Amino acid sequence: MRALTWHGKRDVRVDTVPDPRIEDPTDVVVRVTSTGLCGSDLHLYELFGPLMDEGDILGHEPMGIVEEVGPGVTALRPGDRVVVPFNVSCGTCWMCSRGLQSQCETTQVRSEGSGAALFGYTKLYGQVPGGQAEYLRVPFGNTLPITVPDGPPDDRFVYLSDVLPTAWQAVRYADVPDGGSLVVLGLGPVGDMCTRIARHLGIPDVIGIDLVPERLERARARGVTTIDLKAHGRELGDVVRGLTGGRGADAVIDAVGMEAHGSPVGRAAHEVIGWLPDVVAAPMMKAAGLDRLGALYAAIDVVRRGGTISISGVYGGAADPMPLLTMFDKQIQLRMGQANVLRWVPDILPLLSDDDPLGVDGFATHRMPLESAPDAYATFQRKGDGMVKTLFTPGASA
Repeated sequence: MRALTWHGKRDVRVDTVPDPRIEDPTDVVVRVTSTGLCGSDLHLYELFGPLMDEGDILGHEPMGIVEEVGPGVTALRPGDRVVVPFNVSCGTCWMCSRGLQSQCETTQVRSEGSGAALFGYTKLYGQVPGGQAEYLRVPFGNTLPITVPDGPPDDRFVYLSDVLPTAWQAVRYADVPDGGSLVVLGLGPVGDMCTRIARHLGIPDVIGIDLVPERLERARARGVTTIDLKAHGRELGDVVRGLTGGRGADAVIDAVGMEAHGSPVGRAAHEVIGWLPDVVAAPMMKAAGLDRLGALYAAIDVVRRGGTISISGVYGGAADPMPLLTMFDKQIQLRMGQANVLRWVPDILPLLSDDDPLGVDGFATHRMPLESAPDAYATFQRKGDGMVKTLFTPGASA
C-alpha cells in the first residue's frame, strides 16, 4: 500500500509499504477513505525526530471502510463505515470505563511513562503505524472504531477522530459560567472548532486570537470577536480586559501549545536539539524544558482572577518554567490533557446532521490525494495558502 512515512526533519514521503494484516483476534483492517493533517503532525515533522524511526507511518485522523475483521470481532463486519479515534484504547479497563480513554491502562506506554498509545505518533506513545495510508490495522475492533452511517460525505464524520472531541473537551474543561466570556488562543483547526462549539453551547462572549488573516476571517464570519496578535501582541492583556469588563476572560483555551510565536529561547532550544544525534537528543527531549510558552503565558495574563485555563495545545517539555506566584495569586485553575475521544462522541454525534450547526461540511480548506501530502505538510508548517484543515484521500490520483 501507499503511506506517508517519516524520513527526517521536514522530510516526509509517500512510500510503498507492506499492507497491514490481522494480528490479534479482535483486530480489523480499515481501507482509509479520508484522513486529516493535524497540527500535532507538525511536531513530528519539525521537532520530535529523536523519538522517531525512519519509515514510521504518520497520521491519526482516519476514517474508512472495514475490509477485514478478526475472528473475535462481533461488533463490525466488512463494509461497515467507521471513524478511528486517535487514542488506541481498549474500552474496558478502569480508565476507559471512567471516560479517560487517553489514559487506557491496556495500552499505556509504561516503558516511557506515558498514557495511552496513539496512532501515528512517536516512541513516547507506542509508535503505532498511523492512518495517513491506504489501509490501517485497528485493534479492539469491538470497542474502538466509531460506526457512522452511509450516505453523507466523509467531511461530516472524519473530525470525530480528533478535532471535534479535542475541541469539545477543551470547551467543557474551560467550564465557562452562564453568561461568561471565553478567549481562544490560536485559531487553527482545534481553536476554530472551539469557537464554534462554544457559540453552539450558548457562550455569549467568544474571543478568538491569532495572527493569520485567513484564520481570523473564518472566525469572524461565524460571529466570533477576533484580535489580531500581530497588531495587538504587546498589549494583548489590556485589549482582552477592555472587552471583558476590566477583569479578563472567565476562561481561556490555549489551542496553540509548544509552537507559540515570540519565545526565542524556546525556539533556539528546539533548533539545537533537533540537530543533535538521536542518542543524545531523545533523553534531553524527555527531561528538559523545551517549549515555547508564549501562548500559555498569554493565557495566564488574560484570564481573570479565579478563572480557568483549558489547555488543548500540546506541550512536551518536562521542566518548563511556570509563573507559579502569579498563578497562585490569581487563583487560576488549570485543566488539560489528550482528548478522551469516545467520552465525548455521544454528545457530538447528534450534531453531525444535515443542519450542520458546527459547520463541519465546509470545515476543510484543502482536499488532496495522499500523494500530495509532503507538499501539504510544508504549506501547513509555514501557514501558507490559507490552509487551516487538510483532508487527504488515499487511493486518489495526484
